[in-house]
Amino acid sequence: MRASEAVRALLRSKGCADETADAGLEGLVGDWERTVREVSWGYPLGLDDYLNDLDIRQLLEEALEVALAAEREAVGPRIRAADALMRSLVAPREDCLWGEAVAAREGWTAERNWWYFSVPRSPGALLSGDLENI
Repeated sequence: MRASEAVRALLRSKGCADETADAGLEGLVGDWERTVREVSWGYPLGLDDYLNDLDIRQLLEEALEVALAAEREAVGPRIRAADALMRSLVAPREDCLWGEAVAAREGWTAERNWWYFSVPRSPGALLSGDLENI
């Protein structure tokens, strides 16, 4: 199985829409870059949408594990740049945004899955309100 097929198969197995699976690694990177831009502007949506956007980063992490080295190298600089910007825009938090039960079940840690253990320093109004209630 070619790596691009492996990435598509992984994304389909995770329940992603065909268009997401077909876009593969490049599509996930573009979606993550879009999320980071939205956070830099003051994320305009609520917590449910924010969690869905963070799930893109998790899918990206998992897709990198099945991608060919050449594919990883091709998108690596973009991922590192987006991650660096995102890390500058968020503040770490002790608890996983999905909840500790989900983090334990999935094996997520603040070190490896930092996106789930941080919140925007300047969230938009909807996200700010939602974060106050968790």
